[in-house]
Amino acid sequence: MENKTLHVEGMTCGHCKSAVTKALTELDGVKNVVVHLETGKVNVEVDPSKVSDAEMREAVEEQGYDVKA
Repeated sequence: MENKTLHVEGMTCGHCKSAVTKALTELDGVKNVVVHLETGKVNVEVDPSKVSDAEMREAVEEQGYDVKA
């Protein structure tokens, strides 16, 4: 398992937190998600052999949020 941090813009409330958490946890290989609304950071514990950064980025962006490099 590996820890990654995504920088997500546009999250402002509990619904945002839930949407991002749900989108990521539905991906095979994602074990744990912690969303920090104040900083826009999302800490993700992943198995990099099962899920890529691009797949995580796409899952979050499909919810309407921007992921910055």
